[in-house]
Amino acid sequence: MEGRWTLLLFLGAYLVLLAAETRLITGQGIYTNTWAVHIEGGAEEAEKIAHKHGFISHGQVFGDYYHFQHRGVVRRSLWGHCGVHVRLHAEPQVIWAEQQIAKRRHKRDIHIEPTDPKFPQQWYLVYLNVKEAWAQGFTGRGVVVTILDDGIEKDHPDLARNYDPDASYDVNDRDPDPQPRYTQLNDNRHGTRCAGEVAAAANNGVCGVGVAYNAKIGGVRMLDGEVTDVVEAQSLSLNSQHIHIYSASWGPEDDGKTVDGPAKLAKEAFLQGVTEGRGGLGSIFVWASGNGGRERDSCNCDGYTNSIYTLSISSTTQYGNVPWYSEACSSTLATTYSSGNLNEKQIVTTDLRKKCTDSHTVMTTMTPTSLPLVHHLQPSDIALTLLIPKNEGEIERNG
Repeated sequence: MEGRWTLLLFLGAYLVLLAAETRLITGQGIYTNTWAVHIEGGAEEAEKIAHKHGFISHGQVFGDYYHFQHRGVVRRSLWGHCGVHVRLHAEPQVIWAEQQIAKRRHKRDIHIEPTDPKFPQQWYLVYLNVKEAWAQGFTGRGVVVTILDDGIEKDHPDLARNYDPDASYDVNDRDPDPQPRYTQLNDNRHGTRCAGEVAAAANNGVCGVGVAYNAKIGGVRMLDGEVTDVVEAQSLSLNSQHIHIYSASWGPEDDGKTVDGPAKLAKEAFLQGVTEGRGGLGSIFVWASGNGGRERDSCNCDGYTNSIYTLSISSTTQYGNVPWYSEACSSTLATTYSSGNLNEKQIVTTDLRKKCTDSHTVMTTMTPTSLPLVHHLQPSDIALTLLIPKNEGEIERNG
């Protein structure tokens, strides 16, 4: 007899668990100890009814609907509590009441790690905590970036999805198409490579992924020809109410002898951008601090990087060392990862002729990787900007 009762108890427990599992699988949910109640007479009447029946009122949901909780009822149950429900419904002022069920809901925009073939080689994204930012929804969506350079291969399979014609122009040839001029040595690959670092599409089976893979990306072709004050000013002022961030990885010659900077029109373009661009928030100009380290060049003598209107970005290598080409100066406001010595890893990005490269080098890499981090800044915030990589302790102080 005892064995029979044991078996019955076991079967009973099994049926309870089975019922619970069935309820969860079918999405029927679990009853909570809260009620939604429609009560006529206002908030004061709702408070009276709640107190009378042992409820705590959590206030209005909206209109005459109120949120009640009963601490005498278990918080999670397979079945509703009939007694409390019936007594509540018996009140004349109660039009409707329903014990609340915990529903199963799944996010439809969850983050999964990119499946792009070169993504595992993008070591710098891990160090920059980019995956953690992506998981919180910061993927560049809503941000418009343009690369001021030698053009952008707009039909590249890893850029086409995010390409923005309204953030693009060919200043050199004075037409809307920023497609680079192709040469045997691929001299005009720089802009396309920078664009891929910012906004190469994710999960498309091509190359790697951009640090802001949902950002819109454009390119201004302005370095493949004579660069004058007019050329620079036109580039810096292009569609300033549409473009949020202008990225530039160029400047005066890094030979340790040249002191140069923006002329009258470019200075005016900077000023108008930071005061009127981006809907009054101010355009953001992000600038590479220079490649003249071997020549003992100083970015203090570069009128673009030391301008009050630009955010000057320096670089560190995979192992946290100061690269051989890096220039140290007081205008540098932030540091991010770039390539280093021959024994250190380089950067994965898009390349000309619809190709991919894993050997992008030197200062051009660090400016694009910093861009999504400054989108919401106003010019007054720039001085407070810090980039804190995952292995920040490895980075040497170079000031």
